[in-house]
Amino acid sequence: MDGAYPYPESIPPQPGPGNSTYGAPYSAPSAGPPPAYPTTLPPAVQYPSGGGNNKKRILLVVGAVVAVIAVIGGIIFTVRSTSDRGLTDATAKSAIQGYLNALLQQDKQAVARHALCGLYDGVKDHATDFTVANLASDAFRKQFGQADVTSIDKIVMLSPNQAQVLFTMKVAPSGRLPRGSGPKNNEFQAVAQLLVQPRETLVCSYLPRPADSL
Repeated sequence: MDGAYPYPESIPPQPGPGNSTYGAPYSAPSAGPPPAYPTTLPPAVQYPSGGGNNKKRILLVVGAVVAVIAVIGGIIFTVRSTSDRGLTDATAKSAIQGYLNALLQQDKQAVARHALCGLYDGVKDHATDFTVANLASDAFRKQFGQADVTSIDKIVMLSPNQAQVLFTMKVAPSGRLPRGSGPKNNEFQAVAQLLVQPRETLVCSYLPRPADSL
């Protein structure tokens, strides 16, 4: 027969009288010595569960809602405080008229109380304040013999207890100025800065406008 002959398949050795393993009981191959481990194993790593994340999410949402409610409550409280204590047209008109009357009557204590804008009771020596009040009163009386607030035109709240007020007043000349140097109009606007306190409303400053109306 031509061609190469195939090699016979190798046959594993069979147990027999000539084999050393003949008659020996079968045993599984040895796995070798056990690996060496430290005497104390590290603690198992704790992984966060889905329930914990949900709980944190809920707490964050609740905290945000509480913060929003607190902000809204603060705004409502401020608005209510302003309306309860706040400045109405009648209150502003009364305070400004009282200040103008104090200037006309040369009431130095009342003028100084307004000018100090809430600090009057804390000041120990009012000598300088009374001097300034007298000067302001003299200047006002030199121009006007009468001044009446006719309307409150605009109130701008700068804070719950501070306001800027635009008002109109009607005046009568004093007759102490040279002819032609008195006010051109008998009615003009002015701006006052007001401080609202529990027992009184003070005119901290007063400025006529426009300047050419005087």
